[in-house]
Amino acid sequence: MAYSFDCIVIGGGAAGMMAAAKCAERGLSVLVIERNSAFGKKLRITGKGRCNVTNNCMPDEFFDNIINGKKFLMSAIYKFTPQDTMDLFESLGVPLKTERGNRVFPVSDSAPDIVNALRKYMSEGGVKVMKDRVVSIAASDGEVKGVITESGRKIGADAVILATGGKSYPVTGSTGDGYKLSEKLGHTVTEIKPSLVPINVTEKWVKSLQGLSLRNVALDVFDGNKKVFSEMGEMLFTHFGVSGPLVLSASCHMDGLPDKKYKMSVDLKPALDEKKLDARLLRDFEKNANKDFINSLSELLPSKAIPVIVELSGIDPRVKTNQVTREQRKKLCEVMKNLEFMADSMRPVSEAIITAGGVKTTEINPSTMESKLVKGLYFAGEVMDVHAYTGGFNLQIAFSTAILAAENVKKR
Repeated sequence: MAYSFDCIVIGGGAAGMMAAAKCAERGLSVLVIERNSAFGKKLRITGKGRCNVTNNCMPDEFFDNIINGKKFLMSAIYKFTPQDTMDLFESLGVPLKTERGNRVFPVSDSAPDIVNALRKYMSEGGVKVMKDRVVSIAASDGEVKGVITESGRKIGADAVILATGGKSYPVTGSTGDGYKLSEKLGHTVTEIKPSLVPINVTEKWVKSLQGLSLRNVALDVFDGNKKVFSEMGEMLFTHFGVSGPLVLSASCHMDGLPDKKYKMSVDLKPALDEKKLDARLLRDFEKNANKDFINSLSELLPSKAIPVIVELSGIDPRVKTNQVTREQRKKLCEVMKNLEFMADSMRPVSEAIITAGGVKTTEINPSTMESKLVKGLYFAGEVMDVHAYTGGFNLQIAFSTAILAAENVKKR
């Protein structure tokens, strides 16, 4: 196999583009092989098309949001922090802003701006690109020699960075190719599961709330009597159950679905305890004394939620508000403070934000991202068994591991 490049990067997503640009910036000849006609296909749809590029927090706080791989990722995150990511994109001509929860977005609210900045970064370094699919990484004597593509090309390289992503959103090209390539070289791939994924729900009334988005609510998840998740934020009711940031984060703590049954409870008014909520109800009822009960809640609840809350309270919707008893008010408060439903199952991995599982991290050097089994093979991003909550943490992991891999390819 004839020598062609110092480094071949497999995958043109967030991690792949960053790794390629950094390798080229350090004077290496670099080729990126991407199976899609467009780079950054998944990156373009992140953050609902706005691209939550990182989280504006200190490394110590960042580690609190890593679900799997916290110790493994320490070198990478400290080497290239969220602040470094923000500084880099600002220097590439993408102004950024920090929103609620320290989520960082382009000022333009346009994910393609991030993709275009990375493409320009690669281009300025002289990175070569090729549309093809790698079917095998060539190695001999425990060392990388290059790659073989689906079209039959054999391309030599001193190093290969595997940045193919996971199996979530397969329409973007994340079909698990990296797992197969790694296994062929002797690496272990842990069980692949959806993470940060919407939840199917049993109760029919939940589905009647389809399209309802809730802000500043609290979600608790229980495994039997044990609370496994509790957080405030946003959530969304859908035709199949529930989604949104709160639910996606909660899904990471719901191992065992559908065999296990998890109870989910929403507090619609977390800022008010039951005593204060009852006082608020009394004020609203006095103001609407002669109205039907169902017509007295418009200032307290979203209109779409009112019929469901009224039904679950057991109060006659047509009873006059001034006839609602103290006990009925108590039941109404309980429903609003503890809106319960059962998780039935997770949506498929194809709908997950990220993949849980991947190349086993004990087989990768955390200080370099190089394989412990094959010299010259490096990993970056979601292909590894690492993942975090929503909020820009997973993209930061992709960027940090890519930078660390690129720096050590140069040293090699």
